[in-house]
Amino acid sequence: MDGLESSRASELTKGRWEAKLKQIEERAAYYERKPLSKVYRPRLSKPEEPASIWKLFHRQTQAFSFVKSCKEDVHVFALEYKVGDGQRIYLVTTYAQLWFHYQSRKNLLHCYEVIPENSVCKLYFDLEFNRLANPGADGKKMVALLIEHVCKALQEFYSVNCSAEDVVNLDSSTKEKFSRHLIFQLHNAAFQDNTHVGNFVRKILQPALNLITSGDDDGIPETAGPGFSHVSEAPRKQATSFDTMSKQKDPDESGALPAGKLERLGSAAQSCPELSFLVVKNQTGEKHLFVDLGVYTKNRNFRLYKSSKIGKHAALEVAEDNRFFPMQSKNISEENQYFLSSLVSNVRFSNTLRILRCDTSQNKQKQVDCFNHSTTPVETLEGFQCSPYPEIDRFVLSLVTKNGIKGGIRRWNYFFPEELLVYDICKYRWCDNVGRAHKSNNIMILVDMKNEIWYQKCHDPICKAENFKSDCFPLPPEVCLQLLFKDDEEVMTAEVQNVETENPHKPPNSKLSTGVPSIDDWDNGIDDAGFLEATEDAELVEATENSLLSYNSGIEDIPDELLQEILQE
Repeated sequence: MDGLESSRASELTKGRWEAKLKQIEERAAYYERKPLSKVYRPRLSKPEEPASIWKLFHRQTQAFSFVKSCKEDVHVFALEYKVGDGQRIYLVTTYAQLWFHYQSRKNLLHCYEVIPENSVCKLYFDLEFNRLANPGADGKKMVALLIEHVCKALQEFYSVNCSAEDVVNLDSSTKEKFSRHLIFQLHNAAFQDNTHVGNFVRKILQPALNLITSGDDDGIPETAGPGFSHVSEAPRKQATSFDTMSKQKDPDESGALPAGKLERLGSAAQSCPELSFLVVKNQTGEKHLFVDLGVYTKNRNFRLYKSSKIGKHAALEVAEDNRFFPMQSKNISEENQYFLSSLVSNVRFSNTLRILRCDTSQNKQKQVDCFNHSTTPVETLEGFQCSPYPEIDRFVLSLVTKNGIKGGIRRWNYFFPEELLVYDICKYRWCDNVGRAHKSNNIMILVDMKNEIWYQKCHDPICKAENFKSDCFPLPPEVCLQLLFKDDEEVMTAEVQNVETENPHKPPNSKLSTGVPSIDDWDNGIDDAGFLEATEDAELVEATENSLLSYNSGIEDIPDELLQEILQE
């Protein structure tokens, strides 16, 4: 009997080995037909599409330097990772890649959009007040009144029509605090940058600011509450110019509104209906604005839809009284559309896009001083044209100074999603479409910083109707990105080397610091079924690949043990 049992056990073992061998042979045949690449590049969709980007940095400047070196449409986001100290790391990725990992809300819970300095952006507001200190305040009514006031101001100042249906209204209120974010979806219009947004907001809310700084019987201090210290610094009678480049207005003109209308706008802002509902109290009884005026600084971190502050549980969700509804789409979910609509810097370039401006005399003087210290003659420039890239400015000026004609740059606009600089040209009207100079309409020079090319477009109605775009020409080497950002890259390299020097025994894929999550921490909650629907089978390894915080440009081979584990799953 013992011999029979031993024989059966031997046959069973042999059968198992044969089955295992057959399985291995089938896997080998599969990978012969579909071999894995030596370097794994995660993708969201088709294998032939470019690899997705997901890279984190210690510092914001490093992230933006990396963005400038990328050909892909990437953006900078801030991630909070340590309670109490306000530390953030900076993620560079695409909107699609972020949403893919972000939508489950199992990870990436505390994220912020970084609004790039000098980039065209939407009108946005951060609203909050302490409920206990303001027991009679009706937050919903205050939001409705503010939206109504802002819409009237947009109509009066810029002839832009909007209503509550054009405002993404997000709520993260708690029992202790009323908190909202408003993002205006203006029809075919956006502000030059968030500095101009801040100027506009301060201008239209000046009557409420006057109530705080008027020295009433409550004894309002100069700094009207936390986060509003700069309110008292704003000149009460500072001249402000409102400007818009409209398709109905001749772009040949200076772009500034007539002096008479400007005076009326200034007086209207001071004599507009009572805005006392915007004045609230903090916990100590000091008055400040319902509107946070501190969110219009350069490279501002603005909390994302569905994110909460670290250590808090109140995430930004669509408010009950929200009246904005995105257009239905077969390819994009409603949640994704809300997410894209809520991004302040998600503004795309078009020929008919109106750029709204609200510039103070002080800011204009700073921009003029910038060019006074450059090698470019200031008399060739008009308005406010000092872009962040003076080398490109001078190159564009060289394009419009020909055959005795001395053109100039009237204004520039920067579109962050496309990495596109758009220059409005004055005193030079040569158009490649008609083969001559236009009689009354100027041209545009567009510099595509991603692809290192430039081309010409036109303000002429006929050229616009034809959607004319000239041939593309390469930028000269001295203004290409690789040269312009060489110093930034050297700084990044030096900083990374310093980090490695401080920790000589640190493994290549180690974390930046204690408490920083690894890729397992960020992505272990991703739904496998949804992941399989969006990616190729081999994409599953992306969730356990290198640490998110690895600075290595190359990606190591995937361990065999990991591949076997994924296949078994």
